[in-house]
Amino acid sequence: MFVCVSLNPAVDKCLALAVLQLGKVNRAAKAEGAPGGKAAHVAMVLKTLGADPLWLGFAGGSAGAALVAGLRELQIKVEAVAIAGETRTNLEIIEDDARVTEVLEPGPAIAEEELQRFQATFQRILAKSAEPATVVFSGSLPPGLPSDYYATLIRLAHAQRGRVLLDASGEALKLGLAAGPDFVKPNQHEAESLSGSTIHDTACAEEVLQRVMQLGAKAAAISLGAAGIVWRSERDEQTLIARVPKQVSRSCVGSGDATVAGFAYAAAHALSPVEALRLASACGVANCLAVAPGRARAADIARMKDLVRVDTLVAEREDVRHAK
Repeated sequence: MFVCVSLNPAVDKCLALAVLQLGKVNRAAKAEGAPGGKAAHVAMVLKTLGADPLWLGFAGGSAGAALVAGLRELQIKVEAVAIAGETRTNLEIIEDDARVTEVLEPGPAIAEEELQRFQATFQRILAKSAEPATVVFSGSLPPGLPSDYYATLIRLAHAQRGRVLLDASGEALKLGLAAGPDFVKPNQHEAESLSGSTIHDTACAEEVLQRVMQLGAKAAAISLGAAGIVWRSERDEQTLIARVPKQVSRSCVGSGDATVAGFAYAAAHALSPVEALRLASACGVANCLAVAPGRARAADIARMKDLVRVDTLVAEREDVRHAK
């Protein structure tokens, strides 16, 4: 079982226009809405990979109803915890030159009674699973939740023998690490904020990766954008780096979520670190080619997977040294 947890979900609204003019009236050529939030994107890509994920999250108002309906139209199983507040709407503005601007709403406050119902639902889902679940916690925390709430949920999942992947930022990530998630995937900015160090190159990335693991993660990957993904686990002595060829992208919004889906699928199927990196990297790139976040196509994932190169950082440095 894959459980994709969304504590601060959204409806994604995409506007296409020629050029965004600040301070002026802008008329969109196209406007489309879709299920959003990081966990929804993870669930979509897992579905494309052939899994049968369950989306669990809060939903309120007309936007919440649209979110749930959209997920079900994609044949994704849903456990929605009703709230009094209105589910937020996130805005993605795409210009003709492919520049993307995002405007993210903060989300509704969560009442104590709503949080208790969510936690009871989460524990029930894990308890009834015949096999240990792979649980993916993604995104920000809404108002009303304590900063260490991911840590609470991670401990509950581990108590039910669940495998946990965490994709968060700021205090939610830092405090979540204290609960020992099985895997975390910060991007470069998030990793730099967490460690207090700037990543100039892959050597810096490796040092930051080790620091992230010292904070509690059993395995971790840092996405460096076009520079690739560095990965390490407590069971492996070598740090790996995955690189993909450059592609003409439509939008890379949601690519980190697609990457997490690849790692989650790989973990549940006990793929080797190299194969896990190939799959996760391919999912991320395929998302950049998709018509919307989370809509990576299986054919693109398969094609990109064959193009991903995975090396140890030691081997890559040797290649660079010999090239000089």
